[in-house]
Amino acid sequence: MLVPRLARAVFVPVTHVAFRPTVEGREHIPLNGAVILAANHLSFLDSFIIPLMSPRPVAFLAKQEYFTRRGLRGWIDRTTLTAVGAIGVPRGAHRAAQEALETALRVLKDGQAFGIHPEGSRSRDGRLYRGRTGVAWLALASGAPVVPVAVLGTDRVQPVGARFPRPGRVTVRFGEPLRFSPPTGSAAKARRDATDQIMDAIAALSGQERAAAYNELSGTP
Repeated sequence: MLVPRLARAVFVPVTHVAFRPTVEGREHIPLNGAVILAANHLSFLDSFIIPLMSPRPVAFLAKQEYFTRRGLRGWIDRTTLTAVGAIGVPRGAHRAAQEALETALRVLKDGQAFGIHPEGSRSRDGRLYRGRTGVAWLALASGAPVVPVAVLGTDRVQPVGARFPRPGRVTVRFGEPLRFSPPTGSAAKARRDATDQIMDAIAALSGQERAAAYNELSGTP
């Protein structure tokens, strides 16, 4: 655990200098026990900014290949992912997606914080897309509260396709926790309803235009 702590000690002040973040609602994140942070997704940078601005470590899933790249870019990826406690997982077919959710569930069962982007992949047009139900599966299976999160400005700091971020201003808003009871009827409907409620809360924080469709360039659930 020493390496992640040291890396985080370096990256937090660097982030404040480079991106001058405005952080709202940190008090909504419980400091102990399992919690899910469900966020919008505008930039590759989102999964780094959220854990660094959170009052406690937050684990996100990351593509395994980010940990195995060579050269300077590979070193930067590994170091940054280590700093934020990212977990490498394979990407691919449905089974890989289910394995990713099971990995996330183990994180929650250990009483840790887990971050997820319900849209799947980054929004290319700035709209908030329909959420995939993996986030609700995790909430219902673990009993963990869900803190909605809105990240703003990261699409200007590191647009889709940009190799590295540039200085700019970002805002991170943490909303009030949402809690969901075990379903008494259809589990599929309960997951869909919970996911829609989570996306409504994210939209209220972000102010993004809504898209009725899924983002078809989806990654992890």
